Amino acid sequence: MTPSRQATHMKPIWIVDDDQSIRWVLEKALARESLLSRSFTNVRDVLAALEDDEPQVLISDIRMPGGSGLDLLQAIKARHPGLPVIVMTAYSDLDSAVAAFQGGAFEYLAKPFDVDKAVELIRRALEESLREEEMDDRLVDAPEILGQAPAMQDVFRAIGRLSQSNVTVMITGESGTGKELVARALHKHSPRASGPFIALNTAAIPKDLLESELFGHERGAFTGAQTMRRGRFEQAEGGTLFLDEIGDMPFDLQTRLLRVLSDGNFYRVGGHNPLRANVRVIAATHQNLETRVKEGLFREDLFHRLNVIRLRLPPLRERPEDITLLARHFLQKSAKELGVEPKRMSDEALGYVSTLPFPGNVRQLENLCNWLTVMAPAQTIEVKDLPREMIGGGMPEGGMPARAPMPSGGGEYEAIESGDYAMGLSGDGDTMVATRPVNVMPGLVVPSSATAVSASWETLLAAEAKSMLEAGQPDVMDALTRRFEKSVLEAALGVTRGRRVEAATRLGIGRNTITRKLQELGFD
Repeated sequence: MTPSRQATHMKPIWIVDDDQSIRWVLEKALARESLLSRSFTNVRDVLAALEDDEPQVLISDIRMPGGSGLDLLQAIKARHPGLPVIVMTAYSDLDSAVAAFQGGAFEYLAKPFDVDKAVELIRRALEESLREEEMDDRLVDAPEILGQAPAMQDVFRAIGRLSQSNVTVMITGESGTGKELVARALHKHSPRASGPFIALNTAAIPKDLLESELFGHERGAFTGAQTMRRGRFEQAEGGTLFLDEIGDMPFDLQTRLLRVLSDGNFYRVGGHNPLRANVRVIAATHQNLETRVKEGLFREDLFHRLNVIRLRLPPLRERPEDITLLARHFLQKSAKELGVEPKRMSDEALGYVSTLPFPGNVRQLENLCNWLTVMAPAQTIEVKDLPREMIGGGMPEGGMPARAPMPSGGGEYEAIESGDYAMGLSGDGDTMVATRPVNVMPGLVVPSSATAVSASWETLLAAEAKSMLEAGQPDVMDALTRRFEKSVLEAALGVTRGRRVEAATRLGIGRNTITRKLQELGFD
């Protein structure tokens, strides 16, 4: 966060508290930091101000005459879901703090508070807010979808034909082909473009939370439901709801989704009044839904309801002529994000890369370009600068890449090397492979050692435990548990872009638990 960016773009910090002394202390503290602020004494005035203006960060008390800070939090998240909200609460008011996090608060500040700590917390919220804005700017500036291959031109034509339609669309394709990008393009070029685009990966939400995530819940609907919460259907009102990995949706929820698609009505969890959904649904999956229907895992009537228009995204191996275009784009994008001079691939390197199958598709190619931006020694990338697993025998007969770790110096690696590898699913979703945790390219990080071929993650874990036990290492259970927990937390924080509360919710653990675990495991 640079001073020039702050001065040019940053909006004021809004302070909401009926206690004049709290407002005064925060106003003076922020002024010393050269941060603009605006104060309010009640929720009503804030809601009125939101009609014409928006803060960079909002800090609000919970208990105020004329309206609760939790109600304000809910209203803020409905209008500006990316706005960080800090909730102030008394030490004794633990229930309110829990409710604040369930409502999407960035953090809570316990009264009485240390002023310096409050400013530090506001600074962190500001950085988060500015990061969100920068990411939104990049999304606006970047081209939607790149592709010159005939298969991609068919996709572009389909998007054009559907531009004036509200019809339900099913997008199929392998992981990494860009299904969400196509969904966003369908929304952007539809009559609903001015409405919200809400995306939900149904496979990433625990089953017991997915119903509330989709449809919302009423206050008191279940333990911990301190406030009413709007679900994704309500958030997408007037716009588009993108349901990714729809094939993984639990069977009982498929019934509820079918009902919404059939008659447009739904109920919040614990609710008795039907709500009307004015939402266009776009679904996506990498699975064969016809097969899942035959296996009894997916409702046939829901399949037909979703499968009105089907768009198939081709894998990258079916559009090799696009690899050069995409590689150049991703090298430019990666350099811009890192603030370095863009690198370029030589004609020989581009020609070689264009022959590779890329089982991870466009996402894998993007990761390769990110890796090359950091690791390639010269501005012009030659074939010899590519990861060694991609050259010199790295592609066996059949076209799939050899299963080998990414280069990080040294020779071949064992399937598991204590402390240096994290666990990760391979492309088939069933095989666990040992991978370097940082600065690697997902999708090409599978060990070449014969001991790792087709091994389940349980087998690899058992092998590691046996190795440690035979070596006489102490506290094996504790050591393995810490490594397991660290890998899971790294994955969750990666998915939520560092948001601890959301990571805790997705993992099904409490906020205090994830905070304690992060401290115990030495996370920054």
